[in-house]
Amino acid sequence: MSQPGLPTLDASLCGWGRYPVIQGTVQRPEKASSFAKLIENDPGETLLAQGSARSYGDAAINSKGYTILTERMNRMLSFDEQTGRLRAEAGVTMQEVLETFVPRGWFPAVTPGTKYITLGGAVAFDVHGKNHHQDGAFSRHLHSLKILLASGDIVDCSAQHNPDLFWATVGGMGLTGIIQEVEFSLRRIETAYINSISIKAQNLYEAVSLFDKYESQYQYSVAWIDCLASGKHLGRSLMSFGNHASLEQLSPGRRVKPLQITHKKRVKIPFDFPAQLLNRYTMGCFNQAYFARQRAQEVQSVVDYDTFFYPLDFLQAWNRLYGKRGFVQYQCVFPLETSQSALVQMLQLCSQAGRGSFLAVLKRLGPQEGWLSFPMEGYTLALDMPVQPGLWKFLDRLDRLTIEFGGRVYLAKDARLGSDAFRAMYRDYPKWLAVKSRVDPDNRFTSNLAQRLQIEPVHERVGV
Repeated sequence: MSQPGLPTLDASLCGWGRYPVIQGTVQRPEKASSFAKLIENDPGETLLAQGSARSYGDAAINSKGYTILTERMNRMLSFDEQTGRLRAEAGVTMQEVLETFVPRGWFPAVTPGTKYITLGGAVAFDVHGKNHHQDGAFSRHLHSLKILLASGDIVDCSAQHNPDLFWATVGGMGLTGIIQEVEFSLRRIETAYINSISIKAQNLYEAVSLFDKYESQYQYSVAWIDCLASGKHLGRSLMSFGNHASLEQLSPGRRVKPLQITHKKRVKIPFDFPAQLLNRYTMGCFNQAYFARQRAQEVQSVVDYDTFFYPLDFLQAWNRLYGKRGFVQYQCVFPLETSQSALVQMLQLCSQAGRGSFLAVLKRLGPQEGWLSFPMEGYTLALDMPVQPGLWKFLDRLDRLTIEFGGRVYLAKDARLGSDAFRAMYRDYPKWLAVKSRVDPDNRFTSNLAQRLQIEPVHERVGV
């Protein structure tokens, strides 16, 4: 496959989980004006924009057409020093935003657990962070988007202007068009540090109680949870809460340059770990040691934003820890009223099956934003599991549990969900599909995830 004047490359493609791996054709336009040619030159081919490939499964790859790399669309276009509004091309990364604006006293209103995502990806998956319970998802801080549609038109949209397109694009996995520009808000900060507190919870019930106690006092909250613990220690956790530190909370040495931090050297994982190392015993030993490393019940500290928000970013290529076959992250969320019962059952299943995760994460979330946005008011649990025999049947059990308790799976992390389960989890899908059918009736924008979930407007339009 090739398009006139635009070079292509046949390549193996995958997400961060390194599963699945597919063969596809890649194009890398040099500038925003080149993207329209992708629509015009070959109207029969399908397209999908890809940012930095940090979604875990097959949501950002397309084996049946072109995967369009947006990394060279990385200009910052305007910034308002009074309001904190930044307008930038979709290929700008969160890391570039941080490096540019933290020294000027601004921080992203919402950031996920890695800074190596693009702004386009942040919109496409409506990313959330440790502050969702207070500040919502990325979409809550969006002012406008510029999108290239299948018609070749470039359209502006926001929550007030073309709102249907806006809410279908937010969390819409790049299936409504190519996001070209993003305008969103940053928040003012006095320092580049976080005033944090770490607390040990002996089980899930204590962890939930601590979330309830501290969620109004701290803007950011998260828990590492031992998913292999059982009995009275089921769900034991290390809780972490934090607020942006004020100047007065810094040590005298840090007050000299409060908006600058010393970036730690990244450690590179040099090879794929042997699959046999990933077993119940090694994960259990790791989890026990990780929980025991904090001896005191409660520890207060002031840490730089890199340490607090992006601990895994210090490990370059950390996905190699799960072996060459890759891994799947199962991240689900349950409504507040069913969360505790659902989490108990899910953790019991994980412990009984010995399918643990080195760094399982528990967070409290607030209300949903976009129609296909993942968060809902309740608790989310994220589990990294290596691809091993029997995994799919186990995850099917987790799907049934998730649906039974009214929850859903995060599509940015998914690599194997079925179409029926997807429709049961995402009740606003018909609203989204109606917009997709209108703006992309020929299904020009698709992905392997969309094909797996049977998102095909030309076939389903009758039911909209």
